[in-house]
Amino acid sequence: MQEWTRQVGAQTRPDKTETFNVTDHGAVADGRTLNTTAIQAAIDACAAKGGGVVTFDPGAYLTGSIFVKQGVTFRIDKGVEILGSQDLADYPDIDTRVAGIEMRWPAALINVCDQDNAAIVGEGLINARGKPFWDQYWTMRRKEYEPRGLRWIVDYDCKRPRTLLVSNSSNVTVQGITLRQAGFWTVHILYSRHVTIDGVVIRNNTDGHGPGTDGIDIDSSSFILVENCDIDCNDDNFCLKAGRDADGLRVNRPTEYVVIRNCVSRAGGGLITCGSETSGGIRHVLAHHLKAKGTGVGLRFKSARTRGGTVEDIHLEDIEMDGVGTVLEVSVNWNPSYSYSTLPEGYTYETLPPHWKTMLQTVEPLERGIPEIKDVHVSRIRASGARRAISASGMRISILKDFHLKDIRIEADTAGQIMFAKGWRFDDVSIRTKEDRKLDVQGSEDMNLSGKDE
Repeated sequence: MQEWTRQVGAQTRPDKTETFNVTDHGAVADGRTLNTTAIQAAIDACAAKGGGVVTFDPGAYLTGSIFVKQGVTFRIDKGVEILGSQDLADYPDIDTRVAGIEMRWPAALINVCDQDNAAIVGEGLINARGKPFWDQYWTMRRKEYEPRGLRWIVDYDCKRPRTLLVSNSSNVTVQGITLRQAGFWTVHILYSRHVTIDGVVIRNNTDGHGPGTDGIDIDSSSFILVENCDIDCNDDNFCLKAGRDADGLRVNRPTEYVVIRNCVSRAGGGLITCGSETSGGIRHVLAHHLKAKGTGVGLRFKSARTRGGTVEDIHLEDIEMDGVGTVLEVSVNWNPSYSYSTLPEGYTYETLPPHWKTMLQTVEPLERGIPEIKDVHVSRIRASGARRAISASGMRISILKDFHLKDIRIEADTAGQIMFAKGWRFDDVSIRTKEDRKLDVQGSEDMNLSGKDE
């Protein structure tokens, strides 16, 4: 085991035990009264005393954005349900980063921003009640934006609250809670260090399938530990990100030193996903003892020709997959209609919103936008009932380098293909397919897929 893996996760945790009950600050557990002010008052009182535990009596508490502070353990016990407001006005805009670019965006339902040493724990439920935000997104995208050639910007124009944000913080622990029906991303770890996410359950496909409801996003953050989590969502399950295009290259902060272990993905876009926001680089990742059950993709790498950044030193080990779409997928030209920003006719650049201008900023020189994915180690994989074993598509200008696959057993409908790769090595790899076809390998060199020295 690499030495850095011993340094991940929160290094401290709040230890003061004085309790601050939200009811004493005016909260009402009827599921209808807006309790934002009362809950925040309990948090503030706790922080003013140097820390302690904020508690709830059993019941349902409606709230907008709240901000957990240093030294505070925010405890949501079994029998307590936090209900997210469905009014966007209850989520004040903050300076943050969303889907790879820095912009003004609503605060999350629960926020830990610019703090050190805080915790959100308990066996209770956070129900973000995101369905109205899902419906608004689909209406905007299908009826307004896609017909006008604006698929690339609708995700940024349709403001939807995240459920839990840890931003520019350190030594934060999130443990035991269940999160349901996120309006957008569920847990977003941004610009932070030494964070532990342990035993969290995410169920976003309740009463529908929300768009962009990622499970856990680790974004330009380091020394992160994710363990014992179970995610059912409608986008990537465990996702590593590091900024998008010119803005991500400007910020240039990597995601690095990440351990993900003993977790389960169910519905969703990818058990483990690196990208598509790769601009700051993603490196030094160990993910092991994972299970994917019906997930769209098992091991997923995605980027684009304007994104840049290097994905490297990735170790994916001891993983079981049942009924996934594709076991290993790599694309450096992912989802062009979303990935590339082009302003249609009829718009005046000078009058565009600031985040439109950010998205339209070109990467110069063009070579700076070419991503690199290399030094990936995949071992001890067991996959059954997959539709496809491997779909790996590099480009002549972005070769997929040095993938090492060892002790792999895949049963799939089709083997798939590898394009524009170099230095791949298979060792004890078995891909059994219904049509008994081999992998289709094109535009590649120095490939040893037989598992034998050649």
